[in-house]
Amino acid sequence: MKIGLAQINTIVGDFEGNKARIIESYDKLVEAGAELVLFPELVLTGYPPRDLLFKSCFVSDNIRYLKEIAETVGSVPALIGYVEVNKSEKGRRFFNAAAWCERGKVRHVAKKCLLPTYDVFDEDRYFESDSEPTIISWKGWRLGVTICEDIWTGPIIETSRHYDCDPVGFFEKADIDMILNLSASPWHYGKDPTRQAIVRTAALRSGKPVVYVNAVGGNDELVFDGHSMVMSEQGELLCGLAPFEEELKVYDLKAENKEVHGEFQRDSLADIHDALVLGLRDYAHKSGFKKGLIGLSGGIDSALTAALAAKALGPENVIGISLPSAISSDHSKDDAKQLAENLGIQYQTLPIEKVVDGAMATLEPLFTGMAADVTEENVQARARGLLLMAVSNKFGALLLTTGNKSEIAVGYCTLYGDMAGGLAVISDLPKTRVYALSHWINRDEELIPWNTIKKEPSAELRPDQKDQDSLPPYHILDAILKRYIEQGESSAEIIEAGFIPEVVHDVIRKVDLNEYKRKQAAPGLKITPLAFGVGRRIPIVQKYVS
Repeated sequence: MKIGLAQINTIVGDFEGNKARIIESYDKLVEAGAELVLFPELVLTGYPPRDLLFKSCFVSDNIRYLKEIAETVGSVPALIGYVEVNKSEKGRRFFNAAAWCERGKVRHVAKKCLLPTYDVFDEDRYFESDSEPTIISWKGWRLGVTICEDIWTGPIIETSRHYDCDPVGFFEKADIDMILNLSASPWHYGKDPTRQAIVRTAALRSGKPVVYVNAVGGNDELVFDGHSMVMSEQGELLCGLAPFEEELKVYDLKAENKEVHGEFQRDSLADIHDALVLGLRDYAHKSGFKKGLIGLSGGIDSALTAALAAKALGPENVIGISLPSAISSDHSKDDAKQLAENLGIQYQTLPIEKVVDGAMATLEPLFTGMAADVTEENVQARARGLLLMAVSNKFGALLLTTGNKSEIAVGYCTLYGDMAGGLAVISDLPKTRVYALSHWINRDEELIPWNTIKKEPSAELRPDQKDQDSLPPYHILDAILKRYIEQGESSAEIIEAGFIPEVVHDVIRKVDLNEYKRKQAAPGLKITPLAFGVGRRIPIVQKYVS
């Protein structure tokens, strides 16, 4: 059988646009010889639709558009992810489903069995689960249909304990010819080998080939990488689609000379770069923004953000603003200008000294007799936020915040200052990876000034300020943060791993105290197993100390 894999990028709630993309992709794959066309999970609604599902007409609109798509489908079937209504009087109101469309109608409906409710997933909030996976008989083939999480079972997956049902185990005993899997599996670094192992395990357990089609594109904080694949019953990778871009491909499962591929192997920094570029581009364009705006400090975080924006939006659509204060160093101003020239982005300078002086003059009656402290430093950051938001409003440009995960974790950032903006591009990128990715971007030519990369980092909110005045060295900080935030370790466990107790306790105290800041931060692109966002739900007001 020649199977068409439609790895496409749809927009949440854009039924008209998604319909057009589905039909166009179907027609191209049929023209290329496909005998069956597979689309990703919830491709019609976009993933994840979240509480749009509770709007009175959303699900009925989704079904109406599905019928319109089905009317265009000929003798070559299409398997399309959508939302089905639960017609029983029990359970959740909807199913995460796949429609088998053929000869103008929806002929079969397959429903998802395993509903993930962890990290960024909350499908049990919306969907009812089916008790067993669907088998569709067609032209002598028996096709086992699964949807994303349905194959994420087995001993290598910790989340298997969440479920009583095992769809892959069901297929071990059933008479089928292959497993089809429609997915919307978001990416984070380190996930590719796990996902490939999951697909391979499903093939080996069932003794049948697995055709896996994943979504691609950015929706809010999630980035979907595609990486669709075909796995043989022996666990050999027969076909792999491109990462982080749309692709249509026809694969012949009956081909006599099957080419066996190795593991997906790409530079992890290339993947991080491409994920951030895709996430930024889609967040901006799907939200209606054509231009990006960045405050250029001369530091590495804003430089990296600008480089990613230039790649995602085109340098002609990126505005860089230098906002020097009375204490800004000459090298910072020079580095910001050099960066703009290297990237080919627009560049302007807006000094903040008069804005800061005006604010301090207004505050002076209240502050008389009080020593200067972090308050005065934050006034500078908020003056920058004020001016950047004004430029954003006037020119309709999306303001990109530049804080990294290490700083946001410990609150080394200013609420309503450098945290002001519409998207936190590198908020899930630890500082050590900021440096690594900047080196990677400069692998062929100097885009980020080397002086920016090599100099000691500083917020430059007071004379001779350095990050290490307030924080441990970043390689130590990032190691502690990974253990505490992503792995959930206690202070005792982190100390036992060899870290200095006083440093561990101070870092953990800072993380816990600054939860209120992160709740008010711009949405950020998720690229680690656990980001600050919908997947991490720590109370702001709490007294637990681990």
